[in-house]
Amino acid sequence: MKVSIIVPVYNEKNTVEDVISKIENVDLGLEREIIIVDDGSRDGTKDIITKINSSLPIKKVFHSTNQGKGAAIAQALKCASGDIIIIQDGDLEYDPAEYPKLLHYILNGQAEAVYGSRFLNGNNHFLIRNYLGNLLINAIARLIYARPITDIMTGHKVFLASALQGMDIKSKRFGFDPEITGLLYRSNYRIIEVPISYACRNCRKGKKIGFLDIFDVLWWMIFTNFRQKDDPKQRWLNITRAKKELNWQSRLN
Repeated sequence: MKVSIIVPVYNEKNTVEDVISKIENVDLGLEREIIIVDDGSRDGTKDIITKINSSLPIKKVFHSTNQGKGAAIAQALKCASGDIIIIQDGDLEYDPAEYPKLLHYILNGQAEAVYGSRFLNGNNHFLIRNYLGNLLINAIARLIYARPITDIMTGHKVFLASALQGMDIKSKRFGFDPEITGLLYRSNYRIIEVPISYACRNCRKGKKIGFLDIFDVLWWMIFTNFRQKDDPKQRWLNITRAKKELNWQSRLN
């Protein structure tokens, strides 16, 4: 089994080499490849990526202009040859050392997607604006999807590659997270959340979701959930299933 690790980056000259090094140092016992997408960086990140040599097979993709995180991931998915897909942000807020924890439920056939939840780990710290914005987004996501999701915008997501096949990802920016989540739920794929550590950076060091981005996220959440005619019976089954998932989740964590 092969794992494709997708690293979308934009203006991450201070962290991108460290991220690749940390990925290399994680022993998964599986074949791996790295796909790094520079999304039109203007701070010298592109030059650093060009010179990076890795002990793992590495594919490098460069966008001439900034298109957004969703566009970078969609481009990387076209290059991925793994059976499992891991999304790894190009900063150091998420630790590659936690990959085994995320992979566990996919390798054991218990889920098609695993999200690392920052909110299930009570020791994590957030910027107050970032914290409140995420709480709002997660609360709306639970209402729309009728699922007990706690961290839809997490930068640590793992997917079974076969679950993503045929999905037409249209969102270009942060809408990727609600869009892919909605598509997975509508296909009745199982998403499990596990607690992860999170090293939050301040706004000067890292790019955070802005006020206008929240509207984009909510749009894709609603659009993805309702762009096909909803089956009331299936929605009731989803709500019932959500209650069971919540009980199971509490036992896992």
